[in-house]
Amino acid sequence: MTPKELLRILEGVRKQVLSPEAAAEKFRHLPHKDLGFARVDTHRALRCGFPEVIFCQGKTTPQIRDIAKALLAHGGNLLATRADVKAYRAIRRLDRRARWHESARCITVAQETSEPPPGEILIVTAGTGDIPVAEEARVTAGIMGNKVDALYDVGVAGIHRVLRETERLAKASVVIVVAGMEGALPGVVAALIRRPVIAVPTSVGYGASFGGVAPLLTMLNSCAAGIGVVNIDNGFGAGYLASLINHGQG
Repeated sequence: MTPKELLRILEGVRKQVLSPEAAAEKFRHLPHKDLGFARVDTHRALRCGFPEVIFCQGKTTPQIRDIAKALLAHGGNLLATRADVKAYRAIRRLDRRARWHESARCITVAQETSEPPPGEILIVTAGTGDIPVAEEARVTAGIMGNKVDALYDVGVAGIHRVLRETERLAKASVVIVVAGMEGALPGVVAALIRRPVIAVPTSVGYGASFGGVAPLLTMLNSCAAGIGVVNIDNGFGAGYLASLINHGQG
């Protein structure tokens, strides 16, 4: 059920077009759709402003397809993360507007468009190896209706690369900084600008980085103020949080 459908129900009750019993029956299907293997949250767009996102990892292609079908039927934009080409092909058979974002491993279907907020989300990576996680954040923030730009491969190993971009960093409303190895870049960026910085540790690095634990701890222990940290490789979480901040809901 879309927000517009909800408004029509409420308006129908107000005008006595729908009886309270008929309205109650329609609301009964609002919270979720039970598919047996999944309870699809069809209420989330009303609560949170964006429909439930499909996390494809661990799901079969038919399961992903059926969840996508239920979500698409209720309107709103669709986002599926940690997806593969098989899942994309299955969703594209449901809706020809489906797009496959290979580097991000995401699928999107844009059913609705809206005027983006004036601010811009800037996504920054320390290295080229961090781009897949950054692209997940970029696709997430984009399908949620934000203007998004990217600044890749400006890590602290060549500190001049990020220092020359200070003006560009300062113009953004929110900056997502994605880094592996020792994870020092978010602290540098936060020290240069008066903007919220969302730090994303990645699993990129040699053995002592412990699959992203080392940059995670660096980011959590940063002495620079204004940094929030999401989980290892969680580009989706960073993009979602940046979208909330950019829409004035953070």
